[in-house]
Amino acid sequence: MRRLWLVAAVFGSVSAAHAADMPDLPVLRGGFTDGLSKTSHRWDGAYVGVNGGYTADATDFSQSVVGLTNFIFRDSVLQQPTANWSLMNKTNTQSTNFGAFVGRNWQWYDAILGLEGTYSYFNNLSTLTSGTNSLTIVNPPGDAHAANVTDNYDVTLTGTAAAKVKDMITLRGRVGWDGGDFMPYAFMGAAVGRMDVSRSVTSIVDLRQDVTNTIVVGGATLTTTTFGAPQAVPAQSQSQTQRRTNAFAVGWTAGLGVEYCIWDGLFARVEYEYVKFSPVMNTSVTLNNARVGLGYKF
Repeated sequence: MRRLWLVAAVFGSVSAAHAADMPDLPVLRGGFTDGLSKTSHRWDGAYVGVNGGYTADATDFSQSVVGLTNFIFRDSVLQQPTANWSLMNKTNTQSTNFGAFVGRNWQWYDAILGLEGTYSYFNNLSTLTSGTNSLTIVNPPGDAHAANVTDNYDVTLTGTAAAKVKDMITLRGRVGWDGGDFMPYAFMGAAVGRMDVSRSVTSIVDLRQDVTNTIVVGGATLTTTTFGAPQAVPAQSQSQTQRRTNAFAVGWTAGLGVEYCIWDGLFARVEYEYVKFSPVMNTSVTLNNARVGLGYKF
């Protein structure tokens, strides 16, 4: 029995000495799972960056010359019938864009709110169109004529219009989500664009007066119409041109994007932006921008 106790005591001493010589393994400190934990990128802070991309421009010229025709036909019986004539349609063009952005993020857990200002320069984003329309206006409201006279105004309008968007600034509010190294976001805000807009119209107006007479011959009633020769109306036959350079147009913007953290504060972004400007000289411009960018968060 004393021999068994002696053997057990020897083995216990050897085991204790061997355990003292073993390295301090992480599992013994409860750190085995540390290497498996998910790292998180902090998006809070100020940032700056540059971007570039592609712009699709849709310019609506349908009402561009209305202001000019209203001036030509002012105080005349032709102003009301021609007030909403559409001479031209929507025209599309494409170009490249370059710009920069600066902003600030505030993060609460996974939610991110931000405020961002952007500048965009457009490379030759211009479009030009023309159109014509003719119509015979018969006895327009307010026209004074004899009861047996029919006034026929033959009106022909020919117009041209052009618009060039030079650059734009925006102030956008952002809402994002912390996806680790990715941050998808949506934004909406105000936009101010600088553009050159021009328009011109030429009107040609002729008046033909037809006279209708009714006579009774042998108990029968005969009606005859004498067609007059067209006569030019100089007061409404003229040309008007208007141009505005570096005109400012206000509007709104909205879109979606995603940012990816490349390393430390360096990040890349991809975004789509929709911009709608208020009309300048009855010319409305809409932009669709696709961009890629590179920025740094401090």
